[in-house]
Amino acid sequence: MMKKKSVSARKASLVLFLCQMISALDVPLDSKLLEELSQPPTITQQSPKDYIVDPRENIVIQCEAKGKPPPSFSWTRNGTHFDIDKDAQVTMKPNSGTLVVNIMNGGKAEAYEGVYQCTARNERGAAVSNNIVIRPSRSPLWTKEKLEPNHVREGDSLVLHCRPPVGLPPPIIFWMDNAFQRLPQSERVSQGLNGDLYFSNVQPEDTREDYICYARFNHTQTIQQKQPISVKVFSMDSLNDTIAANLSDTDIFGAKPVTERQPVLLTPTGSTSTKVELRGNVLLLECIAAGLPTPVIRWIKEGGELPANRTFFENFKKTLKIIDVSEADSGNYKCIARNRLGSAHHVISVTVKAAPYWITAPRNLVLSPGEDGTLICRANGNPKPNISWLANGVPIAIAPEDPSRKVDGDTIIFSHVQERSSAVYQCNASNEYGYLLANAFVNVLAEPPRILTPANKLYQVIADSPALLDCAYFGSPKPEIEWFKGVKGSILRGNEYVFHDNGTLEIPVAQKDSTGTYTCVARNELGKIQNEVHLEVKDPTMIIKQPEYKVIQRYGQASFECVIKHDSTLLPTIIWLKDNAELPDDERFLVGKDNLTIMNVTDKDDGTYTCIVNTTLDSVSASAVLTVVAAPPTPAIIYARPNPPFDLELTGQLERSVELSWIPGDENNSPITNFVIEYEDGLHEPGVWHYQTEVPGTQTTVQLKLSPYVNYSFRVIAVNEIGRSPPSEPSEQYLTKSANPDENPSNVQGIGSEPDNLVITWESLKGFQSNGPGLQYKVSWRQKDVDDEWTSVIVANVSKYIVSGTPTFVPYEIKVQALNDLGYAPEPSEVIGHSGEDLPMVAPGNVQVHVINSTLAKVHWDTVPLKTVRGHLQGYKVYYWKVQSLSRRSRRHVEKKILTFRGNKTFGMLPGLEPYSSYKLNVRVVNGKGEGPASPDKVFKTPEGVPSSPSFLRITNPTLDSLTLEWGSPTHPNGVLTSYILKFQPINNTHELGPLVEIRIPANESSLILKNLNYSTRYKFYFNAQTSVGSGSQITEEAITIMDEAGILRPAVGAGKVQPLYPRIRNVTTAAAETYANISWEYEGPDHANFYVEYGVAGSKEDWKKEIVNGSRSFFVLKGLTPGTAYKVRVGAEGLSGFRSSEDVFETGPAMASRQVDIATQGWFIGLMCAVALLILILLIVCFIRRNKGGKYPVKEKEDAHADPEIQPMKEDDGTFGEYSDAEDHKPLKKGSRTPSDRTVKKEDSDDSLVDYGEGVNGQFNEDGSFIGQYSGKKEKEPAEGNESSEAPSPVNAMNSFV
Repeated sequence: MMKKKSVSARKASLVLFLCQMISALDVPLDSKLLEELSQPPTITQQSPKDYIVDPRENIVIQCEAKGKPPPSFSWTRNGTHFDIDKDAQVTMKPNSGTLVVNIMNGGKAEAYEGVYQCTARNERGAAVSNNIVIRPSRSPLWTKEKLEPNHVREGDSLVLHCRPPVGLPPPIIFWMDNAFQRLPQSERVSQGLNGDLYFSNVQPEDTREDYICYARFNHTQTIQQKQPISVKVFSMDSLNDTIAANLSDTDIFGAKPVTERQPVLLTPTGSTSTKVELRGNVLLLECIAAGLPTPVIRWIKEGGELPANRTFFENFKKTLKIIDVSEADSGNYKCIARNRLGSAHHVISVTVKAAPYWITAPRNLVLSPGEDGTLICRANGNPKPNISWLANGVPIAIAPEDPSRKVDGDTIIFSHVQERSSAVYQCNASNEYGYLLANAFVNVLAEPPRILTPANKLYQVIADSPALLDCAYFGSPKPEIEWFKGVKGSILRGNEYVFHDNGTLEIPVAQKDSTGTYTCVARNELGKIQNEVHLEVKDPTMIIKQPEYKVIQRYGQASFECVIKHDSTLLPTIIWLKDNAELPDDERFLVGKDNLTIMNVTDKDDGTYTCIVNTTLDSVSASAVLTVVAAPPTPAIIYARPNPPFDLELTGQLERSVELSWIPGDENNSPITNFVIEYEDGLHEPGVWHYQTEVPGTQTTVQLKLSPYVNYSFRVIAVNEIGRSPPSEPSEQYLTKSANPDENPSNVQGIGSEPDNLVITWESLKGFQSNGPGLQYKVSWRQKDVDDEWTSVIVANVSKYIVSGTPTFVPYEIKVQALNDLGYAPEPSEVIGHSGEDLPMVAPGNVQVHVINSTLAKVHWDTVPLKTVRGHLQGYKVYYWKVQSLSRRSRRHVEKKILTFRGNKTFGMLPGLEPYSSYKLNVRVVNGKGEGPASPDKVFKTPEGVPSSPSFLRITNPTLDSLTLEWGSPTHPNGVLTSYILKFQPINNTHELGPLVEIRIPANESSLILKNLNYSTRYKFYFNAQTSVGSGSQITEEAITIMDEAGILRPAVGAGKVQPLYPRIRNVTTAAAETYANISWEYEGPDHANFYVEYGVAGSKEDWKKEIVNGSRSFFVLKGLTPGTAYKVRVGAEGLSGFRSSEDVFETGPAMASRQVDIATQGWFIGLMCAVALLILILLIVCFIRRNKGGKYPVKEKEDAHADPEIQPMKEDDGTFGEYSDAEDHKPLKKGSRTPSDRTVKKEDSDDSLVDYGEGVNGQFNEDGSFIGQYSGKKEKEPAEGNESSEAPSPVNAMNSFV
């Protein structure tokens, strides 16, 4: 509940002046300065003079004021002191003068009717509010009355009286029926200003029994209803029938038509009347006439014209409305009612009086001791108002005397003022129609100079442009300002400088030598102060090569250049525009560093292209025109843009809508697709046209929605496929009525810029959104979750307000409400903002590091208490850096790295660490202001990792059978090196890799001589280092052993081979059948090796199965395999340090009824096939002979249907089978070959051939299962290993092996 009778200091930001001082000091609106200066009270908010309240709700009488020190408040009621302490129903808001009368808990609103006035007082004076007249609204009931039915003859006039009860404020009248439907109105039937319903002539359809008048009282939200009125309209025909039935005399009462009558005025009565209206109000004049036919009303002003732009006609032109009337609108206004039988008229003599209005309102004065000043209060009115002065709320005649003050009518003259002369003066201008009351204070201050411009402020300008160096100052008496260049330079004088009254130094044409430090000195009799600012003069930005005019044929290429020169300290940006708009989103437009290229130009690319160069200080541009041309077309129909519409007309003008119609112009052989309607607001943005709407080309009228307080003009543009027409001529202007704002500012935010303030911002309403003159904003705020009242201030049409003296980072409820001279917008929604942030106070605690692997660690920490963050928690930053490498033990320059983890996280991952290194880290919390203190440094170490590749590998000293290898240790060992791994293999002439040999070398070695190599052979070497973790990246090199000096090739048999340094098993070959596979290999190494074969299902994680090979044989048969299954196999030698071959993969064949060897390449099989071919030829001959004898033998059809895939035609050119190629040709196998060009065998080519499972091996099994022939099948290459295979064998070679 509100505290009783609390009057305390109100903490609010202090704004001394909103107006210009006359013969006085100018006080800058600097918040820090304003907080320190004393100020008399100023009324900032008060209730309206005539305040009608709802008797059912609490009465709130507003009185807000500001001052330094904060003012206290008191009230008068009906001219005497109002002691609120003695009335339990009345309370005063804390830190405010606003009264709240508690009606909802037993109070009576009628008991608080009266005239109230508020006084705000501090040690420098007293300000008073207007006289606020409090009256509760009233909505009395309709008086009981007996209503007789209205019987009226067709064609006669009729008036149905409403006579609503007198309410406060007056009710709004409208007529409805029993179904709550508004009664239709027209030129014949309409409602007058007094609420009566007028019929110029009645018709039979007017007969009804439910004419009901309603009165709506807005303040109490109640509607009163009058008793229904009955109207009975009878015609002459029905009347004659009744009389004839009773009198039998139709000769006297014959059937006659309804009699027409000339106009007669129903209201006002008589020929003349008078009307008095106040200046600035709306003048309403009304004329309603009876007659048949229905009369038409016309208005004129005798001896003058009706005022343009302020005159409107309502109620079917029966009401003349002139807004914002002035004394010039006084005169005689005549309404003329006319129909075809005659006319009637009435003259209304209008006199415009005026309540007082300001010519010059008194303005606040801030003076220095001993200075002079004046307060001027000038007002006008009709009659002329009386001017009276008060000092601190007391008539000046009885106020304490002040020898420095002299009153001269509407002026107070002050001479040689002293500090005791400070006071608040009130000027009252009044006549019989109202009054004006204004407060203006005189504040006498003695202050030493202060410079408000920040110290060492940097100004940057472009050479040859003006430079303005600020020196905002304040002091009382007003200080003198002097400028110096440099710390000990002489005072600046001369025509090259301009010294402004506000302290600003202007250098009209700044040059490069103008760069430097400037010192501003302010001094008065109370002291002296100085401030330094710095000026930098930059070179201007120039376009040294501008785009040039281009004429390009259609589908050609256009290029524009834009080469610039700029100051080296400025960063330019280049933007290209087409016809002052962005470039089309088209990949044909290519923007380079200093050019624009358009590919495949089309007619749409015609236009002006502009290059704009922007820096933070200047902007330059250059333009060129692109014209796209084509060969002249064949003469054809000329299509053109449509002509503009014409004859625009506005009809059906309402407050929020109007109907616009027009006549289309010539469409010029291209149909009009649509019309675009634009509007101009002559009140807010004259000369600027805005898009309103568009309609289809078949439509020539449109109903337009309007906004209040806009002076509309409309124009129409026609559009066809060729383009848009010129705009039509503007329509007549239509000014809509003012209204309360419909909406409030958007994007309301509250964000503090300093730890002790709250900056409230919003997006201001556009001009037409104001809905009326005097747009302002009511800014309200209060601390969230604290039992506090709203603090409000009304500001001009700005978009920012700063609340000072707030606690650091606390939530505030904020709302901004628009208002204008007619009232407030709807109640705005509240938003939550925060006052300014400050740096966090504490560091995160309990920092722990968990090393995941050699390059990744996870850091944990405890969150800091939110109250110590003092801002929006944005996250945590982890600073980490490498202290030293554990392998090298050498320190290096510390490069700190930063990782940011958003939100209230308690852990984060640190990637990219170097293995085997020592690191440090700390954690800091981050808010919108910055970072908090760092946690204590935490040390952690990363484990070993794999090393980088050796720094180099060089191969030198080639001989017939040896090479020398030298290498450098890895740049990043990432641990303790254990050994080096060397792998090498020969490369034949077709770049196929031979068997791979691997050697392990101690870590302390840096060179190796490889011996027993083949002469004149290219070798490929793979070299990498190892730590305990594993192998690092490898480095590769190639080298060639030299030929012998005589150049004689060595024998190709065993004598030509060199015994390798280490044993090896190579050329592991498999030939698989359904349930078994023959494994063969080649071995090089010591004799008497014991071999074994390991195998398993390919892709399985099961352990390898091992088979021991008897003796020193180089083949083995695996039995008991599963048909159709892929197996992996490898061969090893026992007793040789676990040496094994590389893995091979093979697949067993599907289950078959019979097993066959690869007979397709056997000589006997080829001979058999030739015999079969010969037999078929004989059968064909026999078939042909029998066919000639009448017999049928469909050999050909059966042969086509069951062609043997093994039988292939022979090539005519060389007599060989089409599926084979010459053994020495090295060309890809031709179409139809059983072995494709990639030297793999597809399963579907031969279901029963062992070639499918032996990877192209051309050989066969002996009776003991051994494998004979050449083992030259090619396997798939592995990343680091390969076989010394050569070309795939051909069947011809296989056949030759049997010779």
